Amino acid sequence: MMTTKHRHFIRRTAVALAIGMLALTGPGMQNASAGTKPAKAAKKQAAAPDAGMVLEQRAMDLLKASSARLAAANSLSFTATVSYEYPSRLGPAIVYTTRYDVAMQRPDKLRVITPGDGPASEFYYDGKTMMAFAPVENLVAVADAPPAIDAMLKQAYEKAAIYYPFTDLIAADPFAALTEGAKLAFYIGPSGMVGGVKTDMVAWANDDVFIQIWIGVDDKLPRRVRAVYSADPLRLRHDMELSNWQIDPHIGPELFGSQKAQAAPRMAFAHPVSAPPPGVKPLMEGKAAKGKAKSSTGQK
Repeated sequence: MMTTKHRHFIRRTAVALAIGMLALTGPGMQNASAGTKPAKAAKKQAAAPDAGMVLEQRAMDLLKASSARLAAANSLSFTATVSYEYPSRLGPAIVYTTRYDVAMQRPDKLRVITPGDGPASEFYYDGKTMMAFAPVENLVAVADAPPAIDAMLKQAYEKAAIYYPFTDLIAADPFAALTEGAKLAFYIGPSGMVGGVKTDMVAWANDDVFIQIWIGVDDKLPRRVRAVYSADPLRLRHDMELSNWQIDPHIGPELFGSQKAQAAPRMAFAHPVSAPPPGVKPLMEGKAAKGKAKSSTGQK
């Protein structure tokens, strides 16, 4: 029988990668004359030519530069602050915020400490085992893990729906995740409103998700990501800000384990009682990534 502690612990499954859907309404709808009947207006709208989907060169170059900066790091640490909407019984969405303090060392070490608007959790991976620890409930799930971060995260997702919204950014090849199955990518413009740094804004989409990402002009690090998932009928928005970046810091091996977690009562890795929001999953787990890796990696 599953205890209340277990339920609270495994409910925390995916807080998704990040956010906002741009409205693609044409000006023709707003300029329709008052005398136009709705049916005719709808017919006229349907007959409008399709602008088509494009992979703009500048947008792809920015994604490639940011991905290369992340992939080249032997170690890194950062803070991801994620705000995500959750449906309420009244209709309007409720916003929750979660912070992830992340440290990783390639190819086989990861730590994620998670305080926030829900139960706290800690995740440790040392190249051999992965531990998901709930410090308040004092419960831990421990499982053998493959000797690489990508494979470990895939196993954690498939086995227990453990997913972090920054998963694709710490992959061995972030560019593959950010371009596989891409149908739309374009440069939006500059911004100085995120983290006090100058950024370039890029929009990107495949069949599963529409993403807007802010990339540092000077350091090429991602500073903010917003996403909406096509499988979500409510079009709930997910927003992630990335800060406190450290590239190639010295990280001791003791950081990737916890004696307190090791001593806690055990529970099995298992899928949660409640499923993650519709569509929420690592980009590389999408249906577009299950085919052959032709990918848009050739779209420089």
